[in-house]
Amino acid sequence: MVAIISIWGILIVNLVLTIAGYTWYLKQVKQPTPQLPKRPPFVSIMVPAHNEGIVIVKTVLSLLSFDYPHDRYEIIVINDNSSDNSAELLAELQAEFSEKRLKVINTDKTNGGKGKSNALNIGLTHARGSIISIYDADNTPEHGALRILVAQLLSDDRLAAVIGKFRTRNKNASLLTRFINIETLSFQWMAQAGRQHLFHLCTIPGTNYVIRRNVLEKVGGWDVKALAEDTEISFRVYQMGYRIFFQPRAVTWEQEPQTLDVWFHQRTRWVKGNIYVIIKNVKRLFQKKGRPIRFDILYYLSVYFLLMLSLILSDTVFVLSVAGIAHSDLQGFSNALWLFAILMFVISTFTTITTEKGELTASNLLIIVFMYLVYSQMWLAVAAYGMVGYIREQVFHKQAKWYKTKRYQ
Repeated sequence: MVAIISIWGILIVNLVLTIAGYTWYLKQVKQPTPQLPKRPPFVSIMVPAHNEGIVIVKTVLSLLSFDYPHDRYEIIVINDNSSDNSAELLAELQAEFSEKRLKVINTDKTNGGKGKSNALNIGLTHARGSIISIYDADNTPEHGALRILVAQLLSDDRLAAVIGKFRTRNKNASLLTRFINIETLSFQWMAQAGRQHLFHLCTIPGTNYVIRRNVLEKVGGWDVKALAEDTEISFRVYQMGYRIFFQPRAVTWEQEPQTLDVWFHQRTRWVKGNIYVIIKNVKRLFQKKGRPIRFDILYYLSVYFLLMLSLILSDTVFVLSVAGIAHSDLQGFSNALWLFAILMFVISTFTTITTEKGELTASNLLIIVFMYLVYSQMWLAVAAYGMVGYIREQVFHKQAKWYKTKRYQ
C-alpha cells in the first residue's frame, strides 16, 4: 500500500507541476523580452572542455556570433587536461579571433582533469566579467540567448542567476535521442516552469545560464566534490536569499547520448550527484535557512529514495503475480487503475511538447507511450545502479569519478 501511495503521490505532484508549468509557459512567451541597457555589463563566458575536439570549434564559433555587443563579452575555454587535438584547434581559433575575445586555459594532470567544478573554479580566477555565463562544450546557442539571459538578470536585483532552455540537437539520431528530446521538453523544462510558477524555484541546468559574479564569490564557487554541481550551487544560492529565474526564450541546442552505454554512464553520474546534494542538504529540512529549498529537498528525497523503492516493489509484485507466485487484491494493482496512469502520463506529456514547433506529431505520441513502458524502467535501473555506486564509494572512501560524455560529429 505504501508503494502505491508513493507512486501515485509523485505522479500527481508531477501532473500538477506540468499543468502549472504549461499555463506559466504560455503566459511567459507572450511577455515582452527585457532590454539591455545602452552599455551592458561585461560578461565572461566559460566553457569547461575535456577532450572536446570533435565539437569545440562549432561551439566556440556559435558563442562568438552572439548578438550581444562583441566588446562586452569574452570567451574562456578551460581545456582541461585534454589528450586530443583540442589545444591545437583552440590555438587556431585564437589566431583568427584574437586572444582578447577568446582566452584558452590549458590545464594538466597536476591542476586539471578533476571534473567540471574544478575547471570552472580555475576559469573564474581568469574571468573579467561582473556576470559569468556557462556553456557546455557541445552547445550551439541561438544568437539572442546571451542577450536575453543578461537582460532578464538585470531586470530584478533579487535574481542571482537566470537559466535558459536547452534543446536536443541530434534528436533524430536514434530512438534513444527521441526519448531524451521528449524527456527534456516535458520532465525537465515544463517541470522547471511549474516549480517557477508555484514555488519561485528552478534549478541551474549546467549550461546556458548567467550568474552574478559577486554571488559566486559569496558562495565560494563550485563544490569540487559535487558531480551535479549545477543542482548543488542552486541550493546554496537559494539559501542566501536570492532567486533563480527560468527564461524559456533563451535557447541552446546540445548533443545528447546516442547509445545506451553513454546514456547509462551519464545518467548514473547525475544520480550520484543528486544523491550527494540530497544528503548534504537533508538537514536543512528542519532549519529556517532551508525554507527556500524545502520543496526541492522533499521532492528529490521522494524521487530518488521513496519512488525508486516503491517502483522496485511494484515491479516485483507484478512479475510475481504474472508468474502465479504471488497475488495482490489491492486496487492499486488493478488493470483499470494502471491504464489510467498510462493515459495520464501520455496526455500530460504530449500536451507539454505541443509548446514546441514541429513536435506535435503522431510519431511522438507513439514514442511517449513507448517511453512509459521502456524508458521509465531504464531510468529505474540507472537510479538503482547509481545509488549502489554512491553507497559503495562512501563505504570504501573512493572519490567519485567524472564521466566524460562521448561526442559525435
